[in-house]
Amino acid sequence: MSQGRYDAPPLPPALILAVVGLLSGFATIAFIWLSERSCDRFRDTTNCGALGLPLLVVIVAVTMVLGGLALSRLAMPHPRLVPFLGVAFMVALVVAFLTGHLDSPWIIAVVPALTAITFLLANLIAGLLERADA
Repeated sequence: MSQGRYDAPPLPPALILAVVGLLSGFATIAFIWLSERSCDRFRDTTNCGALGLPLLVVIVAVTMVLGGLALSRLAMPHPRLVPFLGVAFMVALVVAFLTGHLDSPWIIAVVPALTAITFLLANLIAGLLERADA
């Protein structure tokens, strides 16, 4: 085993991608919940005002980095591209279709499941891009 890298478990790559996507989705939900609680504490409202968009951009970037670290530690191919595309696709789908339902309790399950699916889709796209380069 090389320094700073773990041997990939004998699991199918699709399962690893789905689990890392699921965890990235839960991380996104947790970071958003923490940001809302912080705004509530300091501004007496869950609306962060002008800080909302920059805070969301930071949350998305941190989620992409954490997903990339997990995939690179598990020796998965395209460890930077897959979380970038997967999280970006998830955000696009949430903004497009779920914006009015973000305060519903079921969103806690929908976003991680959606992120797992978008990670699998991102891996498929990364593989297609790799074959197109060859």
